[in-house]
Amino acid sequence: MAPTTANLFNKPAQGVPFFTPTQNPASGTALDPQPDGIAIPKLFTPLRIRDVTFQNRIFLSPLCQYSATNGFITPWHMAHIGGIVSRGPGLAFIEATAVLPEGRITPEDAGIWDDAHIKGLKDLCDFAHSQNQKIGIQLAHSGRWQPVGASPIPFSDVNQVPTELTKADIQRIVKAWADAAKRAVAAGFDVIEIHNAHGYLLQSFISPASNHRTDEYGGAFENRIRLSLEIVDAVRAVIPDGMPLFLRVSASDRVEHLDEPSWTNKDTIQFASILADHGVDFIDISSGGNHFKQNLTNRNAQQEWASESLHLCSKHGKHGHGVGKILVGTVGGINSGIQAEKFLQDDVADVCLVGRHFQKNPGLVWSFAEELGIRIYLANQISWGFFGRGSANLTKPQPTGAESGKATVIEKSNL
Repeated sequence: MAPTTANLFNKPAQGVPFFTPTQNPASGTALDPQPDGIAIPKLFTPLRIRDVTFQNRIFLSPLCQYSATNGFITPWHMAHIGGIVSRGPGLAFIEATAVLPEGRITPEDAGIWDDAHIKGLKDLCDFAHSQNQKIGIQLAHSGRWQPVGASPIPFSDVNQVPTELTKADIQRIVKAWADAAKRAVAAGFDVIEIHNAHGYLLQSFISPASNHRTDEYGGAFENRIRLSLEIVDAVRAVIPDGMPLFLRVSASDRVEHLDEPSWTNKDTIQFASILADHGVDFIDISSGGNHFKQNLTNRNAQQEWASESLHLCSKHGKHGHGVGKILVGTVGGINSGIQAEKFLQDDVADVCLVGRHFQKNPGLVWSFAEELGIRIYLANQISWGFFGRGSANLTKPQPTGAESGKATVIEKSNL
């Protein structure tokens, strides 16, 4: 008897203002169980932070696109983010988004200093959610690049001397960050990250290399981290309790070779302990960007070492610092699924963040899965070409969720 012909149709996603097929399970989710009983790698195990669950541990780092108009995003941003998010990273961050117009790195940066910016950002969030994916925003202020900072200390001799912020300026910036967070919630983002790295405003305060103030925002470690904590508290106070809060930090200024005061890995571990107490759930480890004499001969080793140290502290309280239940992400030069899986297995981090290699390959999650020898669910619009008509896999369990939300079997008689 010939196989019964199934009714193949696309069930529409709910709660979005346009038609798109339901993606359930979400693209990037590992089939469970795997064919032939293969163990699911840690990289493809789910991670829950507060009320948000991520289907895998491959996150898209923020990537500046220099394509906005007066802070407003353009169709480029939808094409850039949409092509990646539909292919299944556990979380996709949009680019660093300025909380004030003068906080942009360039005039073409995205912004969130005005309620009018919400609409375009909501369109991005609506698309991500229509694909059953999670999307985050990194809130930023460029600081010395505009230039304002903790002290009138330029990045290098060829850069402008920044204006030292007054206490009134500082309070205005704290309020701007809180207002931006409210707009991010209104736009529908799942995660907010505070940019506290790469020589921008907040790192210029925490590092003694760039902060020579003598008031309550300078000098001792507790004073230098004050502005960061004020912003963390202000943001945490206006976002839902169930919304994860991330913070990106440069683990080190990478100028230990100068034998001068600077921000170090040890400082980051101490900072993380305090951040956890203030409601930060995840610390996103990068490095450098604050001093032109930074040592970048091994660009990625610094953040890998710092991530591993911090992750071990978080899990086991090593090095005399208990950092609470803060999760750790590592970033920098990750271009292989095997490499990323090893980081997680070796307790370097809980999550791997990838930036530039998503630019090269929007389907990086799929590539990592293939490297690790596992099958993942794909977006319905993509999966048919590889596991449906025209493929050699017609009678195998399909990683698609066209009607029932489960893996389906497509028979030749359906074509």
